[in-house]
Amino acid sequence: MPDIGFGIIGCGIICNQHVDAINETPGAFVAAFCDTSEEKARDFAETYKVPYYSSVDTMLTNKNVSVVCICTPSSLHADIAVAAARAGKHVLTEKPMAITNADMDRMIAECKKAGVKLGVVFQRRAIPKFKLVQEIARSGQLGKIVLASVYMKYFRDQDYYDSAPSRGTWKFDGGGCLMIQGIHMIDLLLWFMGSVKSVHGRIATLARKMEAEDTATAILEFDSGALGVIEATTAAYPPEMPHRLEIHGDRGSILIEEERVVRWQVRNDDGSLIDKLQTASPEEKAILEQEEGWNDGHRALVADLVAAITDNRSPFIPGEEGRKAVDLILEIYESSKRIR
Repeated sequence: MPDIGFGIIGCGIICNQHVDAINETPGAFVAAFCDTSEEKARDFAETYKVPYYSSVDTMLTNKNVSVVCICTPSSLHADIAVAAARAGKHVLTEKPMAITNADMDRMIAECKKAGVKLGVVFQRRAIPKFKLVQEIARSGQLGKIVLASVYMKYFRDQDYYDSAPSRGTWKFDGGGCLMIQGIHMIDLLLWFMGSVKSVHGRIATLARKMEAEDTATAILEFDSGALGVIEATTAAYPPEMPHRLEIHGDRGSILIEEERVVRWQVRNDDGSLIDKLQTASPEEKAILEQEEGWNDGHRALVADLVAAITDNRSPFIPGEEGRKAVDLILEIYESSKRIR
């Protein structure tokens, strides 16, 4: 099978990660760039010696483009994905997949109808240590899981929101600290724990001049019966406080801070405590101690999509999976409206 060409739509901050991931993946190459700013598209195109476009429809006529990488503002994802599918192009979209349930339905339906792949970028799912955590959470070694929560305390000053008119808006971003910053950890939580059957959420705009929320909380009940908490803000000082994910069961717990598993402890049959970070198998220790490169997750997802196309299988994170974090966040927003 010939190498697969990727056309990147949206030449902003995240574009470089996609370029590097594609260039580092055997069987893939960057075929074109597209941006409404012709200057941005041209700068990338001149660097990588490929065509550039300011029109999505025109780029979709390029026969060297087999996959479209969507790196645009969130509100544009659905229309671009639908146009790409109708042109016979596979789709790899940045998070969030889209910002409404209807748009996500449309993306999935159009890609299925066209027989093209739809993959969603949640790069932490592709990191081996987080795959291991998912296995641990679902293996039963933590016993009956009773609590699973995420805590995300970020800092974005007012200049961050003022620097682009789309930031923190419902129309373009689809939300604030949950939809844009918190969605990655929320996706991990759902991947580890499965579906949520009830949500009680509250959002607020407390410290920033913006439309959407800068602070949010939610109480979850998972299908398993376990409860959970989501705390998120972009107004917590000082900056760079570690985000945290915790899973607690009646026989053990596992905690993640930033990109590290910092605690994995279980109860032995005799009631003694086992520190699994110390007693893990050599293979598990190698996974847990591995220092990921800044782009490992993106590269793994690009490689997976190439394999999915070549082998005619579903991507690692298809649309049906990629939408779950957005679905939950939208439920939190609706719950907060009902409280008011």
